[in-house]
Amino acid sequence: MDSDEAFRIEIRDWLERHVTDDVRGAGGPGRESEAFEQRLAFARRLAAGGWTTLAWPVAHGGRGASLSRQVIFHEECARSGAPSRVDHIGTTMVGPTLIDHGSPEQRRRFLPALAAVDELWCQGYSEPGAGSDLAGVTTRARLDGDRWVITGQKVWTSLAHVADWCFVLARTAPAPPGGPRSAGLTYLLVPMRQPGVTVRPIRQLTGDSEFNEVFLDDAVTEAGLVVGEPGRGWRVAMATLAYERGAATVGQQIGFQRDLDDLLAVARRTGAAGDPALRDRLTRAWVDLSVLRAHTLRVLRADPPPPMSSSVIKLLWTRWRQGLGELAMDVLAAGDAGPEATGRWQRYFLFSRADTIYGGSDEIQRGIIAERVLGLPRQARG
Repeated sequence: MDSDEAFRIEIRDWLERHVTDDVRGAGGPGRESEAFEQRLAFARRLAAGGWTTLAWPVAHGGRGASLSRQVIFHEECARSGAPSRVDHIGTTMVGPTLIDHGSPEQRRRFLPALAAVDELWCQGYSEPGAGSDLAGVTTRARLDGDRWVITGQKVWTSLAHVADWCFVLARTAPAPPGGPRSAGLTYLLVPMRQPGVTVRPIRQLTGDSEFNEVFLDDAVTEAGLVVGEPGRGWRVAMATLAYERGAATVGQQIGFQRDLDDLLAVARRTGAAGDPALRDRLTRAWVDLSVLRAHTLRVLRADPPPPMSSSVIKLLWTRWRQGLGELAMDVLAAGDAGPEATGRWQRYFLFSRADTIYGGSDEIQRGIIAERVLGLPRQARG
């Protein structure tokens, strides 16, 4: 037995013992408030088992797992029905950012709590006037003695209502005339539990409120909690997004396969699979997902990865998932699926409308590919 297969057996055995019925399949897009306390407890069990920091270097408390083992871990989590992680922003995005770009003091302060899931994090990027066009953020920060004072508003902030900390992109200096708009932005670590931070939940079409508005009214953080250099936070911010789109993407796609399998079961049960047009679309969804998975694995194994590959993958998976939601509505219209399946797929459809917007809209992703890969003229921006 090779070492990767032994590793697969190890994680599969652990998940069989720890994924209990109260958390199985809980959470996910559009359902982040579902069984939150139970999912938090599960994340801490993962941490105690040494699984949360699988990809971190050994020197920083991780296992230093190879890409193949990271993929195996995410595959087995998806196949076991492990719940959606409440710690993913911290362990997948903040931890690697601090390991690669943080100071020794920042790593000592934050990495142990991140690894143990003792502190939860949220992302302070998007604003009412600067979502996918991130360089346009208007949140300001000024240094006042030994602290930064921050004023502005963030929006669509997942898990802000339960987070202890937020990584905030704020403008600390004006962009130079004729220079990139991203110059002058700073990456700050900001405590959420203070008088200057107000969190207001946003009620969605699905009835959930997993997103929030965050108002920063003279919120403060220590002068030393800048990651990288003041005014040069853009590179750090982009690195954080790259960590988000790593090996976990493969596990996400295993979840997509499970969704497709569930929809196929509904189509067979209701007779919708007998419709040639629907059957063709279901087959096409399977083919497209197989291509997406093969492409993702190819990109992850490439060294260096193809330019702007994360933008291509984002475009592919969001369109696939949105298309599955549309297909599900047509499957439901072809026969009585029952209230439970109907409710589930209606929520899926509603939330999937946001897939092509959050995390960088389709329009922005296409612009990035056009400019940086195809060499086309830069888009005009107002």
